[in-house]
Amino acid sequence: MEHYAGIDVSLECSSVCVVDATGKIIREGKAASEPEALIAWFGSVGFDLVRIGLEAGPLSQWLYAAMKQAGLAVELLETRHVRDAFKAMPVKSDRNDARGIAQLMRLGWFRPVHCKSIGAQETRAVLTARKLVQSKLQDVENSLRGILRGFGLKVGKTTDRSFAARIRELVANHASLEMIAEALLSVHSVLLREFKAFEKQVRSMARLDAKAKLLMSTPAVGPIVALTYASAIDDPGRFKSSKRVGPYFGLTPRKYQSGQTDVTGQISKIGDATVRTVLYEAAHIMLIKPIKGCSELKSWAMRIARRAGMKKAKVALARKLAVILHRMLVNGTPFNAAAAAA
Repeated sequence: MEHYAGIDVSLECSSVCVVDATGKIIREGKAASEPEALIAWFGSVGFDLVRIGLEAGPLSQWLYAAMKQAGLAVELLETRHVRDAFKAMPVKSDRNDARGIAQLMRLGWFRPVHCKSIGAQETRAVLTARKLVQSKLQDVENSLRGILRGFGLKVGKTTDRSFAARIRELVANHASLEMIAEALLSVHSVLLREFKAFEKQVRSMARLDAKAKLLMSTPAVGPIVALTYASAIDDPGRFKSSKRVGPYFGLTPRKYQSGQTDVTGQISKIGDATVRTVLYEAAHIMLIKPIKGCSELKSWAMRIARRAGMKKAKVALARKLAVILHRMLVNGTPFNAAAAAA
């Protein structure tokens, strides 16, 4: 008889459940959230498992890769799909979650998730760290501006080089404000230094990455957009059609149809929000700035803007860029304005 298993992964300990083809629970237990412990637990079961499921999460890709290498038939499950399947569950617990995942594996009612390569994960980690430092740098600058504004001191427009000097000029002869400013400027200096180091690292990565270099041949696509998109796609071959990339990143409208009701809503916003953001920013730049080599795409988007508004035009252009960039990765060819417009 065939057997299936589900794992509910937690930080320290994971709940595991094994069921047979009829849905009967054969074995339950807990194991440390470490690859060796889980592999040993399944080795002690005494029979082969058709499928082992675990929900995608912070630890899941690490556990998945090790278990896959050990020869286990493991699948990563889409978090949103699992959450919706468990909505009818009256009591939510780690044990019940493991049971539910095992039943999903038995029924085949699941959507597998691509496990990104180590290189893609490392790229994403650098981009995430850069974004965090950039966010905190902006927070410190905005806080300083807000504090001084309360005393009638207006910072005005500054650059990275002139910001500290302008702050010190304003707080001169204000003892308490000088103390606050020096403390925050020290933090600002460290954050600015590290942010510039990340910027240098990102540009170096983009120059050395063949996929990123290819994507950057597209107007309005720079190192951040190229690396973010390439690391999210990872393996272009996992999409049977480039048109599937738009829905994958949540850039297509929601649809609700029942009886006489037929509603087309806003975009679904499922998938990677970071990719959606960088594609929208690239579309925004393409539409508002005079960039060479994209006149056909810009004209296409402006026709949508006249009919439906600029915001929808930018979303539509972002979706089109997602399709174009994927086709470039599949074919290994640089941006072609005529082909993109077609």
